Amino acid sequence: MQRIWIGLGSLAGFGAVAMAAFAAHGIGDATAARIVGSGVQMQGWHALALLATGLWLPRGGWLAQAAGLAFTVGLVLFCGAVYSLGLAGVSWGILAPTGGVLLMIGWLLLGASALRGR
Repeated sequence: MQRIWIGLGSLAGFGAVAMAAFAAHGIGDATAARIVGSGVQMQGWHALALLATGLWLPRGGWLAQAAGLAFTVGLVLFCGAVYSLGLAGVSWGILAPTGGVLLMIGWLLLGASALRGR
């Protein structure tokens, strides 16, 4: 699983850079660019969180594993909903807040894995 979290973190980082470039050069509306920029920022930070989770996993155990899952699902829900709103004007309702809560839970789980680490 260590390789999976590092691989997903790398893909999320790639996606954040690609979306940032698109937002800077392909979105004319300032409000939409700001909304997408919010998603890019969260995606970039949590790409790093996934990389850290993968590196920590051998010592973090099941809590680190759960953190990686929470980060991944949270990223898809939160960033997907934010990008949908910014790029297409489509709101997915509760998905963004649910994703945000999962991202926060991921941080708590990663922290707990450090306190409990082997």
